[in-house]
Order: sequence, then structure tokens, then C-alpha cells
Amino acid sequence: MARTGRRMESPHNPTWLFVLPGFLLLIWLVTYSPAAVVVAGAGMGMIALMRWVVTDNANRTARRRLGLAYEYADRYILPEDLDYPCQVLLRRAQDACAAVLGSQVHQAGLIDTVGNRVSLPEEVWQIAQRLAKLSAMHAEHGKLVPRDLPSGLEDAFKPYSTALDAAWTSLSKRVRHLERYAKQVVKADKVFHAHRRLEALAARTPDYQRLIADTVRDDLAHAHIKELADQATHVRMLFERSIHEARQAAGELLRSPLV
Repeated sequence: MARTGRRMESPHNPTWLFVLPGFLLLIWLVTYSPAAVVVAGAGMGMIALMRWVVTDNANRTARRRLGLAYEYADRYILPEDLDYPCQVLLRRAQDACAAVLGSQVHQAGLIDTVGNRVSLPEEVWQIAQRLAKLSAMHAEHGKLVPRDLPSGLEDAFKPYSTALDAAWTSLSKRVRHLERYAKQVVKADKVFHAHRRLEALAARTPDYQRLIADTVRDDLAHAHIKELADQATHVRMLFERSIHEARQAAGELLRSPLV
């Protein structure tokens, strides 16, 4: 409603002006009792009052929300503000942001948790604003530029199309940066999950070592025991490397902010 400029009109329903007198007249004709009419009138009046209170509260709430929508019209983007390609690109950015913020390594504080909570939503908002502007200019461009250009005028219109294409390319590249960061975080998440499983097994490493020592021939036991001892170190190094790659991707993202 705020986008289209619509205003809420206070509803005035005259139905009760006819229903209440008609109902009281019917009571009078059936009972011929003034007391019954008074009781029925009081009941109908209470129902009408309660209905008015509920409806008025709902209308006030709706008008307040609509007022906020008008006041902060520049603080949100609606799907209708974007053409379809821009909607898809924004959804990709939102999905990447959600993947990072929902990851276990983020929740465990193994990557820049505070920076992610602040910078990633701001990054998505900046992308959304620019996509909304790009969508509006795409629509305007489509109306102004004729489909069949006269011969010799193609070059005159080309710089405007090139500008729109350049903006789209830049925003697409920005979203790919977000997705690359999210991909590194998801990769780190998988290793982190495996690492936590390994930690649970590490507590029982002595039991496995004793089992091998007791059951495997002496010439094989040493190699198996060493393999178990090295396994935790290997996974830890893999986990730390994946976290380092995720942080590098985040650093590249933050070093080239949208302006």
C-alpha cells in the first residue's frame, strides 16, 4: 500500500443503524413487553460496542503500520521493486549470508562472528538497494529505447545499455564473492563436524591402541598405532586450514566494499 500510495479509509458501516431498530421492533411485536425490548436493546448495544472497539483497534494498528511503511519507505526493498533477474541475484546473496550466519563455525566463534553479523546484512542491503535502482533504470530504458532503432543510431544508444550491463556485471561479481565466502564457510563446517566426531573418538584412542597391540602381529602393530596417533593431528591441520581459507575469503570481501 505504501509503494502504491494508497491510504486507509476509515470504514463506516451503516448496517447497524437499520439492524438494531428492526430487531427491537421485532421483539416488541413478538412479546409486547417493554422490558424485553430494553434487555434486547442493551444486549445489541453491547455487541455493537464490542465490535466497534475490536474493529477500531485493528484499524488503528493497521494505520500505524502503514504510517511506518510510509515513513521508512527507503529502508526496505519489496520483491515488486526488482525485476526477475535482480530478484534471483538478491536471493543468491541472501542465501549466502544465511549460510554463513547459520554455520557451526560462526556460532562457535571460530570466524569473525561480530563482523559477520554486522557486515553481511549490510552487504546484502547495499546489494538490494543497487538492484532496485538497476531494475527501475532497466524498466525506464526499455520504455525509452525503441525496439527497432533507425539505421545509424545504434551507437548513440549503446553507451546507456553498456552502463546498465556494467552495473549488472559489478553486482553479479559482488554476489559471487559472497557465495565464495559462504562456500568456504560450509567447507569449514564439514571439517569442523568431522573434527568434533574425531575428538569423541580421540578420548578412546588408548583403547584402540591396546586392541591393536593385543590382536595384530608385532610387525604391524607399530604402524597401526602410529596411524591412530597421527590421525587427530592431520584432521586438526585440515580444520585449521579450512578456517584460514574462510577468513581469507571474508578479508577479500571486506577489502572491496560497495560504495
